[in-house]
Amino acid sequence: MAVGYNPLPGLLHVHPLKRNGFFRIDQAGSRGGGGRNRRNVMDTALLLAENHGFLPTRGSLMLDFVFVAMIGVVPILAVSIYLTKFRHKYQLHKQIQIVLGVVLLLTVIAFELDMRFWTDWEALAADSPYYQVDEWSTVWYSLIVHLCFAIPTPLLWIFVIVRALRRFPNPPTPGEHSRSHIFWARLAAIGMCLTAVTGWVFYYLAFVAE
Repeated sequence: MAVGYNPLPGLLHVHPLKRNGFFRIDQAGSRGGGGRNRRNVMDTALLLAENHGFLPTRGSLMLDFVFVAMIGVVPILAVSIYLTKFRHKYQLHKQIQIVLGVVLLLTVIAFELDMRFWTDWEALAADSPYYQVDEWSTVWYSLIVHLCFAIPTPLLWIFVIVRALRRFPNPPTPGEHSRSHIFWARLAAIGMCLTAVTGWVFYYLAFVAE
């Protein structure tokens, strides 16, 4: 299967071991027993990362994980906001937000690493009616929109958390920083939700639609 058009070559590219949808076996590295074993282990790991998603879609293992993780993040975020706004559980809110921030950051990193080094996502998306080889397509547009939220949101989340840890007492209670915190936290929450929604749209268009 031919490698498709990549309008973002500096951000996402096909792993150099992949050719025509398969993994190239390095003949020089496979001559010795140790080299062959190392190559076999690496090829197996790459094949598992690309081809063994746990959802009934064309997505890879990591893409499926990110998709499911974001489904869990949004309702947990809503519960966290409810706890602080209506139940005044500020310490619990703090703990949940720190965990969500770590999860979001790791999810974005996992997505980027998977796209760069493991998964030929264009080959997996080739059967989608929204993906076109060698030209811009709906799948690419949806990915770019997703990245517009997925990249800055973890940074904003870190900014909000660090400021809150520095300016609120421990355990946290409302204070002078509350107004500023609410403003930036709302932006971070909106960014989180849009990251999830645009990610689901991209996943559907690329790996579910037929």
